[in-house]
Amino acid sequence: MAIFGATRYIHAIEMIDIDWLKSLGVRCVLMDRDNTCVPRDSKVAPPAVMDWIERVHDAGMTTCIVSNNFHSKQVERSAAELDSGVIHHAMKPFPFAVRAALRKMGVRPDEAILIGDQVYTDVWAGNLAGVRTVLVRPQCTTDLWYTHIMRIGERIILHGQTFEGE
Repeated sequence: MAIFGATRYIHAIEMIDIDWLKSLGVRCVLMDRDNTCVPRDSKVAPPAVMDWIERVHDAGMTTCIVSNNFHSKQVERSAAELDSGVIHHAMKPFPFAVRAALRKMGVRPDEAILIGDQVYTDVWAGNLAGVRTVLVRPQCTTDLWYTHIMRIGERIILHGQTFEGE
């Protein structure tokens, strides 16, 4: 089950220690959009997420949203708001979009980390692409119908897993 295991489990994206990212040699933070940076029932990132991403940039790291969302204008608007690169229509868990993001941002897999809220898309794609992964809790319970089904399997995989910051 290592393919489904994250490097770290942290309650929310804004709780990720930027000094920890720097100590890993991270130059680029790849992020899922829906329920990681932006709540699924909202169009904008919460102020705490925006502040965290600003601190990531201030630390000299770049960011890129890698989203399965097919509403490209919405994803691009979020990326612009967060001063991030963007790859939409990612088709995670396939690793192709993660690799495209690495090329776009000019970093190697060992210089990146992927942060997301889903095991079967974000963590799996990051692991297949050879980047470290952080699984965060979803920002809200609103999800697409098929994501609700996937969350059942996630609960089995994550049974007993603790998330830092809870």
